[in-house]
Amino acid sequence: MLESGMRETTEQLTDPAELRRLLGEVNPRAANKERVTLHPRDRDWIAATPFLVMSTSDAAGNCDASPKGDPPGFVRVLDDRTLAIPERPGNRRADGYLNILDNPHVGLLFVIPGRSQTLRINGRARLVRDAPYFDDMVVRGHRPILAVEVEIEQIFFHCAKAFLRSHLWQPEQWPEDSLPSWAHLVKEVQRDTTETIEELERHYAPANYDSKLYQG
Repeated sequence: MLESGMRETTEQLTDPAELRRLLGEVNPRAANKERVTLHPRDRDWIAATPFLVMSTSDAAGNCDASPKGDPPGFVRVLDDRTLAIPERPGNRRADGYLNILDNPHVGLLFVIPGRSQTLRINGRARLVRDAPYFDDMVVRGHRPILAVEVEIEQIFFHCAKAFLRSHLWQPEQWPEDSLPSWAHLVKEVQRDTTETIEELERHYAPANYDSKLYQG
């Protein structure tokens, strides 16, 4: 939160030309890295990826960024321009999926543990309630309850600088964890939480949570 008086001293950028002057010209290697179809190395990266973030927005611009995770290779390549991302049981809010019904544009960030580079894909999404390839997405005996098919419009690899600056994969550089447990956080920030801390701790215990990962 800005301290009193700080907002008056901020200088907002509103002009694209001014932004370009501030940032400087794009490195030719960065400017020319975009593609519209999958390279074999993109396929390799997707096959090794156990985690991604899917960004969406509704027609009014309200945004959502949702993590998706499963065993490596959980995203299926349907062809050189199309991906399918399975949905597993969650909290049923469906924020990103409702956004897709309103506005099909999505952004995907593919993350491989230990790798500081990422793969970025932007495109147009649609929701699919069933397809023959769902049988190839079974995990622990459970088929996906739906899938997001993404038609690729832009694809490129992103450099490692953000991960290197944050020391994300270097545990010795991580700050000490001083935050309350997840159960305490839920109890403190979520309205109308009737469970006790002890009940929440049992609910969010790793063994209990793991047993329900693929159950509706």
